[in-house]
Amino acid sequence: MDEIEVAGLRIAFERAGEGPPLVLLHGILGDRRVWRRQLDDLSDEFTVVAWDAPGCGRSSDPPGTFRLPQYADCLAGFVDALGLRRPHVLGLSLGGALALELYRRHPTVPMTLVLASAYAGWAGSLPAEVVEQRLQQCLREADLPPDQWVPGWIPGLLTESAPAELVAEVVAMMSEFHRAGYRAMAYALAEADLRDVLPHIDVPTLLLYGDADQRSPLNVADALHAKVPASRLVVLPGVGHLSNVEAAAQFNAEVRIFLRSTQS
Repeated sequence: MDEIEVAGLRIAFERAGEGPPLVLLHGILGDRRVWRRQLDDLSDEFTVVAWDAPGCGRSSDPPGTFRLPQYADCLAGFVDALGLRRPHVLGLSLGGALALELYRRHPTVPMTLVLASAYAGWAGSLPAEVVEQRLQQCLREADLPPDQWVPGWIPGLLTESAPAELVAEVVAMMSEFHRAGYRAMAYALAEADLRDVLPHIDVPTLLLYGDADQRSPLNVADALHAKVPASRLVVLPGVGHLSNVEAAAQFNAEVRIFLRSTQS
């Protein structure tokens, strides 16, 4: 693990491999560890960089006013500080919304976009009552011990067929959440509506979803696919929200095929 300072924030990250840069953006209640299988597998062909977003993992907490635009500006500064010229950007869940906000504010940064289990922000993809329910749930949980609520997230993230050791791995990572980061990311997702940027995306874009995803279901994927020009939608059968964890081999193969196709 390495660390770098960006705009006064300590950002922790892990880097592996050599080749075209691929930046990995985790979701809410995650950190760089959710990408272990991608760091291991894709680093034979790419320089794979997984950050801990502000308020996650070993990175420092952001101000309480941090929202998706501030996360995107921090990400652009991070990419620049590491000298990652025009990286491929892969975002999972909230990380997908962050990738879209990065494109909106810094369109020359991403070479391609891979949006996995992604939203156009909660406000841009979900009914208003669902958005409010999710936000209030997150704010309540941020003040509670993780053993009281983290296990309750698992059915929404993984399918019933996920191995016990995989479930334990996800629970352990989520249980080390930062209260400040959890709140900031919940507000960021709840307030974000990125539908207006979708028709203007002119970089190759892969949409990667599990057909058993309860948090970002296929109607969300279809809506993004309909709005993002020339996007490609791949649906992984029998896979939940954390598709990069539960079906890592399939996930990595689809990412590799897509990225190779953009370089030919």
